[in-house]
Amino acid sequence: MQVPDASRVIVLFTQGIHSMGKIALLFAMILMPALSMAMTPEPTQQMSTPVSKELKKQLLGTPVYIQIFKEERTLELYGKIGNEFRLLDTYRICNFSGGLGPKRREGDFKSPEGFYSVRLNQLKPDSRFYRAINVGFPNQYDREHAYTGNYLMIHGDCKSIGCYAMTDAYMDEIFTYVNAALRNGQSEVNISIFPFRMTDANMQRHRYSTYASFWRELQPGYAWFAKYHQPPTVNVASGSYVMNSGSPAIVNPEAASKSFLALSKAE
Repeated sequence: MQVPDASRVIVLFTQGIHSMGKIALLFAMILMPALSMAMTPEPTQQMSTPVSKELKKQLLGTPVYIQIFKEERTLELYGKIGNEFRLLDTYRICNFSGGLGPKRREGDFKSPEGFYSVRLNQLKPDSRFYRAINVGFPNQYDREHAYTGNYLMIHGDCKSIGCYAMTDAYMDEIFTYVNAALRNGQSEVNISIFPFRMTDANMQRHRYSTYASFWRELQPGYAWFAKYHQPPTVNVASGSYVMNSGSPAIVNPEAASKSFLALSKAE
């Protein structure tokens, strides 16, 4: 049997390594973009930028809207400019109890989730928790499901047993804007309370939760405001939240244009 020359074996072996290296490099060039995309986290929803402090002061008395996000421990206060609600400020929630999910019975120590509204008689300026806003639990949805509980508040003093507790300084500002809006003619202030920012990614992340079906009822309200910058009109039918459909109507376009003109000058 003829034994191959040692130098020839080395050359062939080296050529094989080079060929394998080229193939590996080719696979890397093909796969790296896909791997990079898979390893890159989905960008989070961009937060709105609050209006300037000067404009915020001028908007005291304008209609307001509140969104609460439990997981992010955030309360957002919006003010109406023209036909849109613009972010006035965000406030860190000092404390809430019971984790994610709706309140269902008195004594479960959970803070409510859903769509609520506040009238002037629900404000308590002399609360033992500094100042308080009764969110209106139980609402129609809660009553149809026989949920129980009373006096669920947004309040100060940074202590919570089923409520959303803020620092006194934050509560003072939130209370002042809600009170001014109601005394200036707004019939009620809508408050939307979500477990988290209800993006598709977050809904997917929580898809196996016990509360997933309930949260799917809340998501259209979140999406409506994100798209139109107006609070959703929410009804309850057969024990479920039902959102408005279509696009919002523009009321008094002339007044709206004047408001946006004032906004542009202030900013």
